[in-house]
Amino acid sequence: MKAELSETRPYLTFTLGKELFAVDVAQVREVLDFTTITKIPRTPDYMRGVINLRGSVVPVIDLRLKFGLPVVENTRNTCIIVMEIVFEDETLILGALADAVQEVFELEPSQIEPAPRLGTKFKADFLKGMGKRDDTFIIILDIDKAFSGEELLMVQENNGLNLDSIPV
Repeated sequence: MKAELSETRPYLTFTLGKELFAVDVAQVREVLDFTTITKIPRTPDYMRGVINLRGSVVPVIDLRLKFGLPVVENTRNTCIIVMEIVFEDETLILGALADAVQEVFELEPSQIEPAPRLGTKFKADFLKGMGKRDDTFIIILDIDKAFSGEELLMVQENNGLNLDSIPV
């Protein structure tokens, strides 16, 4: 973990409720306005469904539900962050619902502390650390570790869906 946080890196920040999260910009493909999501039967609640992104099927995860936060109505700021996740030497494309995207900025290693082992609502395994900017704490996600192998296999399977049934 130290090697990952040994240099200044840019992060995309976004909110889920009152919490501020960040992911490494290198893993973000793009940010989309909220769009219609086609629900896939017999998937967990946090697996909201799939979208058609320029001819590719992109599974969409609701990070609020994944992290055990209460569900809220979508707003005009609700967006989908399209990210690349590495799973078993393969890059998967995944959309993540967020309440709002904030900004991209750099954090220096001195601004990042190890993730606390106690007192967080989230499994510490998928936290790279806690960033601090001014007086605000930022939960830095290791998005590659935020999902179990079983969950990512489901995403991998949904990437092979027939596009004819998904609205453009």
